[in-house]
Order: sequence, then C-alpha cells, then structure tokens
Amino acid sequence: MEVDQRVEAIASMPQRDRAPACMQLLNEVVSASSSLPLDLIRFLDATLASDFPPIVARPTLSTYIETLCNIVNRDVKKHAMGESLQKLQSRTTTYEEQITTLREHYATLLEEDEEWISAAQVLVGVVTDASDRPVEYKLKIYIRIVRLYLEEEDSTSAETYFNRASLISHSTDDLETQLQFKLCQARMLDFNRKFVEAASRYHEISYIAALEEADRLRCLAAAITCAILAPAGPRRSRILSALFRDERSSETPHQTVLAKMFLDQTFQPTEIAEFAASLSPHQLARLPPAAVTVIEDDTTMEMGKRGPETLLDRAVMEHNILATSKVYNNITFTGLGHLLGIRPSSGESMVRTMIQQGRLCASINQVLGLVNFIGDGKAGDGVMSNVAAAATASPAPEESELLLDDMATKRWNLQIRSTLQLAEAIALRCEEMITGLVQ
Repeated sequence: MEVDQRVEAIASMPQRDRAPACMQLLNEVVSASSSLPLDLIRFLDATLASDFPPIVARPTLSTYIETLCNIVNRDVKKHAMGESLQKLQSRTTTYEEQITTLREHYATLLEEDEEWISAAQVLVGVVTDASDRPVEYKLKIYIRIVRLYLEEEDSTSAETYFNRASLISHSTDDLETQLQFKLCQARMLDFNRKFVEAASRYHEISYIAALEEADRLRCLAAAITCAILAPAGPRRSRILSALFRDERSSETPHQTVLAKMFLDQTFQPTEIAEFAASLSPHQLARLPPAAVTVIEDDTTMEMGKRGPETLLDRAVMEHNILATSKVYNNITFTGLGHLLGIRPSSGESMVRTMIQQGRLCASINQVLGLVNFIGDGKAGDGVMSNVAAAATASPAPEESELLLDDMATKRWNLQIRSTLQLAEAIALRCEEMITGLVQ
C-alpha cells in the first residue's frame, strides 16, 4: 500500500490511535523505503491533506522533523528539509513551533555547506514567524543572520538585522550572546569603513578572557589591520599608539607595518604587498570615481595616477603625507607627487582635503607650488608621547628594535635641542630684565 493511502487509512482511525499509527508508518518509511525523499514528502503531503486535528498533527510533524534530522545521507536530508519547508510555509499559524525547528536545522545544514545567503534567508523566516518568542531568542537569531550575511560580504542586508539586534541587545545577560554581538558590531564598523571605531572595538574584544587565546590574537590582528587602513590623523595616531604598546602585537603578522605606521615612516609600494594580500575583499574595495582626484584641464599633461584607487592606496598615501610633515618643513607639489606615485595636482588635492578635515597642519602656496608644514607645541607633544610609549613597551623583534632606535633617537635629540634652546632664551631674557632693574 502506498504511503498516501496508508495515511488516509490512519485518518479514519479513532483519534487516540492516529498519532501512534503515524509514528509507526514514519518509521517504516525511513527503514524500508527505496526512494526515501519521495516517500517522506508523500507522507508530509498526506498528513497535511488529511486534516488531522492539531493534537495529532503537531506531534506527528515534530517526529517527522526529528526523523529528517537523523537521516544519514546529507544530500537526502538537505533535499527533504528544503521540500518540507516549502510545503509547510503556508501553515505557519498552525505549526509555528515545528516550522521554526525545521528552519533552524535546515539553516545549520546550509551553513555547514557554506551557503551563507540561503542559510540567512531561512533564518529570516524564523524571526518573521516567531511572533511570541522571547526577546533573547530573537536577539540570537538576529546575530546569527548578521554573521551569515557578513560571511558573504553582504553588509547591506546584514545592517538591517544588526540595527534590529542593537535595539534589544541590552535584553540579555548571556556572556556568549553579548560577545557575539560585540563581534558583529566590530565587523559592521569594519565593513562600513569606520576603521578607527572598528579597530577600537576589536582591540577591546581582544582583552576578553572568555575568548580562546588564538581568537584574542585574531581580534588584535583585525584591530591592527583596521588601524592601518584608517584615515591618517590624530584619531588614528591614538589607536596606533595603543596597539603598538600592546606587547601581544609582536605575535601578529603585521607588526612591522604597525611599527612603521606608529613611527611615521614612509612606505614604498613593495613594502605593503604582503599586507595587501591578507586583506578581505571589502578592505580592497576600489574607491568610487567621486573619491578619486579629478584633474583640471591645465594639468592633463601630467603623468601618473589620478589619485588613490583603493582604500589601501588612500590609507598609505595619507600616511606618507603625514610622515613627510614630521621630517620636512615643506615639499613641492612635484616632489609630493613623486613620493605618492600620483600626479602633483592629485597630491595637492589630497593635502587640501586633509587640511580641511583637520588631519594635517599645513598651508598650500600655489604660487610657489609648495606645501608648507606647520609644527606646533601639540604636534611636538604627540611625538614625544609616542616615543615614550615605544621606550616603555615590551621588547619587540629585532626588526622592530631597529625601527625604534633610528626614529626615536632622532626625535629625542631634536626635542632635547629645542628644549635647551628655549631654556637658553629664557635665561637670557631673565638676565636682561635683572640688568635693567639694577640700573
């Protein structure tokens, strides 16, 4: 007798006998069927068509879903779950709990097969259907959806559910859920190119003792990567200082790049090739045309790139401009273009943008074709704080020590010279005032 015929026969039984009969039939289908996926779907169709009362249908469907989860053949299990979900979607009101359970198991299966988007879309149905579920349960599902979308680099879809999670993130005291939310927050900032904030969040997470040591180091490495990609300026300098002082940074892959960034040393294109190879696709995104310098008609004969083409290009070029300001009093547009590997007018435009945003103390003399860097007390104090931090940090690898010795010694000597000159000027002024009073 066919499966659907047997289900029809069960429907005519007394109500107390229907559930056990359905269980027995389901066990027979699983153990003896030669076409398991087809017979399982037939069983489901017949069960739904027989209009069993909820007291019979719900436990039958719960057992059916449990049976699906126990199927050994992965392809059969995946196909049967997908087909079953499609057939049950129209019965959400009646079988909400059973459908939610099926969605969770099916999403896990898709996630294991790295079908991130499909898994996320299955879970979206969970939070749509589960109207009466606890807030903490919804938060966990939102976080899982965000993580799945981010695995596929789909930050736009992820942001929708991250915003929903943010509204209820305070509702849980579960440490694991809170940690997962913080990780999602850091990753969302990273994907949205808010690299300074992302670096700060990653660095904060890297100190959480509940994480494995390897995971904490990965968070620290992610913080360093975001700090390197951040726009040059005071905010990036602060996070670079914090990361450089962290003694664990010597165990990360890009400690040398971090050291050069912290010490305001310029980069050559070949020096960042290894770093670029480690970046995620969204961190290598090309800048939109509006973000690339537009050259005026009178500069069409210039040679070289029109401006930074990627996020990494822009970060390195802005860093080189800032590093140059710590070494030279001024630089020509031509020299700046040569240093950055772009057209002189593009270099001028980048400097102008940094000045307007308060990330560079300088002035532009277009008549002479010069960028004049302005040094003030605050800048000097910042240099000294960086050197002091480097001097008190734990010993780094030999390569980092060489970097420190060279730059820190030069800056220390310059600061001592400046301090002595100031003291001498004050002493001379005091002597003149005393002489005047005596006379």
